[in-house]
Amino acid sequence: STAVQDQLRNVQQIEAAGSAFAAILADGSVVSWGHPSRGGDSSKVRDRLRTVQKVQAADCAFSAILADGSLIIWGYTCQPFIGGNWSAVQDQLKNARQIQSMGSTFLAILADGSVVAWGDPDDSEDWTEVQDQLVGVKEIKSTAVGAFAAILADGSVVAWGDPEYGGDCSAVQDQLRN
Repeated sequence: STAVQDQLRNVQQIEAAGSAFAAILADGSVVSWGHPSRGGDSSKVRDRLRTVQKVQAADCAFSAILADGSLIIWGYTCQPFIGGNWSAVQDQLKNARQIQSMGSTFLAILADGSVVAWGDPDDSEDWTEVQDQLVGVKEIKSTAVGAFAAILADGSVVAWGDPEYGGDCSAVQDQLRN
């Protein structure tokens, strides 16, 4: 980080991808360093990285939520399954309020409580099987590998992914009520 050390003042948040870091500064800008093609070089999007509220890392990419709810993604954006290639869902990503990642996948919760996913379909296993249940989503978390869980507005939980890693909460579903 010696190349950016002088820029790392008034840091509000720091996020780590597999090979890079990104820091949000007090003025809402972002400084990144590490492996250049895996998120360490944000120079191509630096002019748009203003009013950043939150940064989330995937293995090789970062996603930032701006104050207006729009998203900026940088890192391995040329690979469709590395988390950075969001071109297929870019038009759906308006009014984001939270981002979660696992492996090479990002999920964004939008202001209306709907969810949009992009990245490696293997990392968001069973996404299409639960997509219609993900209405009024308040929060999403992921395990280190294999599974996601979402809290819905009614206090219930929807989980998906590898059951061995938490992707099946049916055994405790009755206990997961508001």
